[in-house]
Amino acid sequence: MKKLINDADAVVAESLVGFEAAMGGLIRVDHENKIVYRLDSPRLGKVGLVSGGGSGHEPLHSGFVGLGMLDAACVGEIFTSPVPGQVAAATAAVDGGAGVLHIVKNYTGDIMNFEMAAELAADSGSRVESVVVDDDVSVQDSLYTAGRRGVGLTVLLEKLVGAAAEAGADLDAVLALARRITASGRSMGLALTSCTTPAVGKPTFELGEDEMEVGIGIHGEPGRERRPLASAAEVAPLLCEPILADLDYRGSEVIAFVNGMGGTPLIELFVMYAETARFLEAAGVRIVRNLVGNYITSLDMAGCSITLLKADDELIRLWDAPVVTPGLRWGA
Repeated sequence: MKKLINDADAVVAESLVGFEAAMGGLIRVDHENKIVYRLDSPRLGKVGLVSGGGSGHEPLHSGFVGLGMLDAACVGEIFTSPVPGQVAAATAAVDGGAGVLHIVKNYTGDIMNFEMAAELAADSGSRVESVVVDDDVSVQDSLYTAGRRGVGLTVLLEKLVGAAAEAGADLDAVLALARRITASGRSMGLALTSCTTPAVGKPTFELGEDEMEVGIGIHGEPGRERRPLASAAEVAPLLCEPILADLDYRGSEVIAFVNGMGGTPLIELFVMYAETARFLEAAGVRIVRNLVGNYITSLDMAGCSITLLKADDELIRLWDAPVVTPGLRWGA
């Protein structure tokens, strides 16, 4: 294992020190509880947005804290859910009187711990609602979930509901928007290599030089099948066809997200975007907005995922709204 670290057991804590040092103009860090906050939280009268999950997926979620996105992100250990106390503390800290929305990826630990935190918050008098992101069409159940995994759609949802909350939408409206997004977005991913967690020191799984895993999860969970290595032109249909089979996008306008898993350079992701756009055009799907880059990663895994979200005038307006976070920024 070759990693630029000091101590495998201290990676998360030390990374948060560096994150705050580099991004202190946008965020602040509660190092004791491992929570990242936007500098001006809580905002009175604004719906608070709290998300979080295991480390190793950066810039998700801590990189999306700031104007137009999250108010707080709870940082777990590598591929490990944040604990209820973290989430409860974050919820209390960002509640400006308009309630709080929890954005939760569909992993068993995340679901359980966010539910417990919501109960604690309710006992303290806060109104908390939750939305569960379960967009992965690869498998119905995996090592970590009952039902579909929550993957790339999480990034798009955090941006869109973040814009709505920033504009003053109330909690009921923000929750309804979040549910509409989860119903209209699907994802699928692929791995060319495994990731290597610092504590383990070796790849999570083995892939031959001429193999790829189709339908991989962001923690290295197995996918639908292992296939011979293929070109970008062949990979795009492998990822897009199951998405279109699961939800009818034909004739729709979409936000298309080509995401890198951490070890894939941008030059390859743009090749994948070109092939994805070509495939979708032939399928009668029109891309109106896009995002390309490493935004929800799996440490050093090589590979990519594709997310499609049906778009309308409201979602396009919210997508174009200003966002200023460490990991995503435009329009301001």
